[in-house]
Amino acid sequence: MHLIGDTHLHPHPDHTPGSRWPVVAVVAAGGAVGALLRYVASRLWRNGSDAHAIWRTGEAAFPWTTLVVNAVGCFLMGVLTVALKERFTHASRLVNPFLGTGVLGGFTTFSSYTDDTRRLFENDQPATALGYLVLTVAGALAGVALGVALTRAALMRARHAGTGPGGTS
Repeated sequence: MHLIGDTHLHPHPDHTPGSRWPVVAVVAAGGAVGALLRYVASRLWRNGSDAHAIWRTGEAAFPWTTLVVNAVGCFLMGVLTVALKERFTHASRLVNPFLGTGVLGGFTTFSSYTDDTRRLFENDQPATALGYLVLTVAGALAGVALGVALTRAALMRARHAGTGPGGTS
């Protein structure tokens, strides 16, 4: 499977001329949005989990929310990368820093991933901790690959159908 395509032909916002302050501002704003979305996801998951023992909370709980948030965030990063590099090539140079580094960087939480792993080890759950380590990395990599592959397939299908933006030729 070819995942790179011609993405290297489009300049990264950090390598384009102009002030860096707008990039810093949109990354900060996006990070706040992403962190808020992660917080909401953790509250919704926790509140909906009371009825199921596998989703228990507390020190012994498997950190499902962090795993799912990281896998979903990586999937969305794959979608975003292909969409911006292959479909929306003339988007503002601030879109990728806002959505990618900002929103998705704030949404995903690999610092919590390492803290969750430490907590599992400290609670004498080494097999669970190792499983979580492997499952999170595998989920993140699979998420990116799936996001790239599905987005690229959708774009190719649209090109072959002869449709442009909004479903017109």
